[in-house]
Amino acid sequence: MSIFLFVIIALAVWRFTHLFAKEDGPFNIIYLIRKKAGAGFFGSLLDCFYCVSVWVALPFGLWQGNNWCEKLLYWGALSGAACLLEQATTNKNKDDIPHYKED
Repeated sequence: MSIFLFVIIALAVWRFTHLFAKEDGPFNIIYLIRKKAGAGFFGSLLDCFYCVSVWVALPFGLWQGNNWCEKLLYWGALSGAACLLEQATTNKNKDDIPHYKED
């Protein structure tokens, strides 16, 4: 796999993961899926960006790998790339950081 293709697939994994975990989707389709999932296992799974990225990256990793070792490596790498992209694009509120002031 070329680096260009990896970056494109990583962006796609991030986009789909963000759609499933953080957005309502077109015509509120994702919202309705999340509502049907409820507060159980699948509902909590859809609330966690990092959990969703693992499962979104799975088919892409299986598609790109030539053998099982590569498939597992691509799966983890694509999920990790999506998590890094999420960290890079998330607006962190500086008020959440505790301030320490010495007397």
